[in-house]
Amino acid sequence: MTDDEEVVDDAGRARRKRRWRRIRRTGYATLALVALYYLASLWIVHSTGTSDQAREVDAIVVMGAAQYDGRPSPLLAARLDHVVELWDEGLAPMIITTGGNRPGDRFTEAESSANYLVDRGVPRSAIVQVLGSNSYESLRAARNALRHRGGQSVLLVTDPYHSLRVRMISQELGLTAYVSPTRSSPIRGTDAFLREMREAAGVAVGRIIGLDSLLFLTG
Repeated sequence: MTDDEEVVDDAGRARRKRRWRRIRRTGYATLALVALYYLASLWIVHSTGTSDQAREVDAIVVMGAAQYDGRPSPLLAARLDHVVELWDEGLAPMIITTGGNRPGDRFTEAESSANYLVDRGVPRSAIVQVLGSNSYESLRAARNALRHRGGQSVLLVTDPYHSLRVRMISQELGLTAYVSPTRSSPIRGTDAFLREMREAAGVAVGRIIGLDSLLFLTG
């Protein structure tokens, strides 16, 4: 190899090194931005879950959860107990219970919730039941039922980790939405934090592609 060829080869290696350094720097910067975006989403999920925006609205909407032959699970019962407290404060003239059922179930989540509330003094005439197999479907059905009655604003009751997403979905559906998370959920500690992490991932991606596209991740 001549001296001129060696110079050309060295120059080529130098260019390749510079190119790979630029690629690495771009990759590191991208990873850092993604991490910051996720951490910001995680913080918003957590802070929303620790807030309480209870106020007068057109309807209180309680998100469904598992029920066992008409008996709400501890998770759902905690949400419903909070709804009773809000109802007793006179914050809304209507409660919308949500949620469908699994094959073979005799009751829907919405029906089980309604019966539980009636047993605790809420007039059945003040309760509207809507079905949905996930949060988005349930909130869309709740919106339609509310608008049919001339309403627009909702107070959403669910678990803390779930609060930001249901508020975002409701806003995406055109509702004026506030959250009042239950404080007696059986989901606590590490389990609650892991769910917050999962929700943060869903919210972070949902802001980009739309929350209705994330049902495979968040339900």
